[in-house]
Amino acid sequence: MNWITNYVRPKINSMFGRREMPENLWIKCPETGEMVFHKDLEENQWVVPSSGYHMKISARKRLEAFFDGGAYETLDNPKAPVDPLKFRDERRYTDRLRDARAKTSLEDAVINAVGTIDELEIVATVQDFAFMGGSLGMAAGEAIVRGFETAVERRLPLVLFAASGGARMQEGILSLMQLPRTTVAVDRLKEAGLPYIVVLTNPTTGGVTASYAMLGDVHIAEPGALIGFAGPRVIEQTIREKLPEGFQRAEYLMEHGMVDMVVSRLEMKATIARLLKILLKVEEKPDEEIGAEDEAADEAAPASATATEAAEASVQA
Repeated sequence: MNWITNYVRPKINSMFGRREMPENLWIKCPETGEMVFHKDLEENQWVVPSSGYHMKISARKRLEAFFDGGAYETLDNPKAPVDPLKFRDERRYTDRLRDARAKTSLEDAVINAVGTIDELEIVATVQDFAFMGGSLGMAAGEAIVRGFETAVERRLPLVLFAASGGARMQEGILSLMQLPRTTVAVDRLKEAGLPYIVVLTNPTTGGVTASYAMLGDVHIAEPGALIGFAGPRVIEQTIREKLPEGFQRAEYLMEHGMVDMVVSRLEMKATIARLLKILLKVEEKPDEEIGAEDEAADEAAPASATATEAAEASVQA
């Protein structure tokens, strides 16, 4: 064995050689071009700290940040036919589904979960845009209906996070049939007298906007979210006019009455919890009462300690 070849040369190569760096260590802000450390972005719920730009976030990461302690129960989605039309364009539909499932570790674009926010139990339905653009197919439609049915059975409010490019073209008319089905599910929740809050994220378009995403009791949008039926480019080509700046963005729609409020992802949980308590008529203790209870607890602690000391002294005597 050669000592120089086996020991010295590897040491030199390790000192002067190029070190491998993770590809996603730094992420570029699409709005300002600033480079943001991946870990800082993840800890800030994928909101760029300096600009406030809201990047896309996975369904599971959203649920972890939304529920108390990141704890929630995932509901099993109903089974739906796979590729009922035997659709094929450049690739088979079944191949596209397989790739999307491998990429996201999801069965389809929708997750239903039950958990608590500010100690208030709710059902949350989340669409993941990473799964084929969050498109609405039979499986996603069945999952959304299951979420509403669970909310009605358990007498819980439902919060839906919409993120979708619309109906899934590979399922044709079967995809479009999910629009009236989900609308009926919304009606059943409202007939039960339960609150329904919709959070519109970037983007929410197409048939999803034309159905359950616009039927909530309260509509909240994340900053900068694109919300509409047809895209701005299609509208401009149709009417042959230049659209106003910010058209179909969350702030523009709030000014024109299409959404109720624009809320940062960092404040979303507290805002929704407050709204649900108002809709459910849950009384919150005033700050004065909470402060008085804390003071009473502090005063009781020394008193109990004094009583314990007196008891110990009497036993010793």
